[in-house]
Amino acid sequence: MRNGLIYPSHPLHTYLEDAAARYPDRDAVVYYDGEGRRELSRTGYRVLLEMSRRFAASLAEMGIAKGDRVAHFLQNSPELVASFYGVLRAGAAVVPCNPMYRGRELAGQLEDSGARLVVCDAELLPIVQEVRHSTQVQRVVVVGGDGPDGFHRLVAGGRAGARLPDVDAENDLAMLCYTGGTTGVPKGAMLTHRNLVVNAAQFARWYRYAEGAEVFISCLPLFHIGGIAGAMSVPVSVAGTMVLFRRFQAGGVLQAIQDYGATRFPGVPTMYIAVMDVEDASAYDLSSLTHSRTSAASLPPSVKRSFDELVGRNVLVEGYGLTETAPLTHANPPDMAREGSMGVPLPDTDALIVDSDDGATPLAAGQVGELVIRGPQVMRGYWRRPQETEEAMAGGWFHTGDLARTDGEGYFYIVDRKKDVINAAGFKVWPREVEEVLYRHPAVKLAAVVGAPDEYRGETVKAVVVLREEYLSGRRTLEGELLDWCRGHLAAYKRPRVLEFRDSLPMSAAGKVLKRDLR
Repeated sequence: MRNGLIYPSHPLHTYLEDAAARYPDRDAVVYYDGEGRRELSRTGYRVLLEMSRRFAASLAEMGIAKGDRVAHFLQNSPELVASFYGVLRAGAAVVPCNPMYRGRELAGQLEDSGARLVVCDAELLPIVQEVRHSTQVQRVVVVGGDGPDGFHRLVAGGRAGARLPDVDAENDLAMLCYTGGTTGVPKGAMLTHRNLVVNAAQFARWYRYAEGAEVFISCLPLFHIGGIAGAMSVPVSVAGTMVLFRRFQAGGVLQAIQDYGATRFPGVPTMYIAVMDVEDASAYDLSSLTHSRTSAASLPPSVKRSFDELVGRNVLVEGYGLTETAPLTHANPPDMAREGSMGVPLPDTDALIVDSDDGATPLAAGQVGELVIRGPQVMRGYWRRPQETEEAMAGGWFHTGDLARTDGEGYFYIVDRKKDVINAAGFKVWPREVEEVLYRHPAVKLAAVVGAPDEYRGETVKAVVVLREEYLSGRRTLEGELLDWCRGHLAAYKRPRVLEFRDSLPMSAAGKVLKRDLR
């Protein structure tokens, strides 16, 4: 464990109060239309705090009490940010829901969390009404609605000085954040105020954020832990400005970086690939950008090199985190990053590689095993799932389900998900290794490797590839070329035996490939 940080003991929403006290007129949220490349609105820290306090008062008047759950079914917006901090100030916990959910998916999360109130966009209200009867939801607040439960009407009517419950940062839940469900049924990770405050402090120290001076491109979705932390709560913790996109749009990101002098662009690899694919990307002035976190999915070395070259300096810093760890646990030192590595553990964070069969025996440097973690950012457990909590936290360590190794100098390297390893005729094949070979070919825009059933070998290696636009016309000849490329870079048992071209890859909200849909 690497120590050295003293963490605030306050609840998460205190960061907003502090920012408003120190920088009342600084822009907290610049709402930006990426498609139209235009600014929609600005909200300063004083106004954002006032909105959140008034909304908290209205929640209390509607009967929301300490410990209740309030669901967000929203696209990115200034109202989402104000609601998030208002829910926390009311003593309740936020349950972020993916706005791409349909009725069955939303109902499952509302039922499991026991949410008593939903805040939703007006266009999503029909989905909420469709499933509300099967849940514990008692009230629905509508962003964009003009009825009595319209968000802005409730903010206007809330009493800013209303008495609200005290929040115990150490023990009270700030969020029930559901896992992505890429390998099974989503589970609610219980994240306390302390989990999120600690991780914000770790972020700020690691990436050397300057208080009151940073401008973040906030285009990650604010229903996912990576966006909630990296694109919202961390910026607020350092009184930064969020240039907030309703949805990611690559050309708009380039324009916003140039127009606002953005200093940070937290994202996922597919975002950086899309930005580089903009036809005139090199024409934009990106010189204001500095070290920016990338996580959620492994960063292909070729993508990092190309993006850093576009900006003109070392910008992308690969890290690692999970929903259950609020989220960040590892990151590369900004000035000592190692290609292909997810970095080293953050301060006050322990990490080990253990035998993936017994889940306990520590392994030596270079050996592949399961990554286990402990630290102040690790969740309390899974909501109403004591058995799964016990299994995940066996021995006092959080078992990530990711296979990794160390290099003997403290740097960690993700090899793959335990469940994604391919067993081809008794040989273990790590999909990530094959994917990185494919990414080095100039025709490959996106690649995913999975195990496919094979009568003879049990499983065989299948590669699914999205080609760059300029190579689409040569698809017929590229199949053989890519297989030959793999033949020259991989042992025989690792080479893809099946190659499939697609126009796109199925992605989770976090930017991870949904490999179950490719098998």
